[in-house]
Amino acid sequence: MHPETHLQLHDIRSAELRRHADDFRLAHPRAATRAPRTGIRTRLGWTMVELGLRVLPDRSAAPSGAPRPA
Repeated sequence: MHPETHLQLHDIRSAELRRHADDFRLAHPRAATRAPRTGIRTRLGWTMVELGLRVLPDRSAAPSGAPRPA
């Protein structure tokens, strides 16, 4: 796929997602007034997720249990 076409598709999809988010905020007014979660538990949780993703081995290099087709 041509890179410019690929970027245009991403732009279209991101515009759709933003529109859906705006619709959600209008339909659920409490969701818009809620403060972003920046507490210590949230930050610690995301830090642990990022660390775990770095520690895990690359799955593309790991052999799978299923035999490969010949």
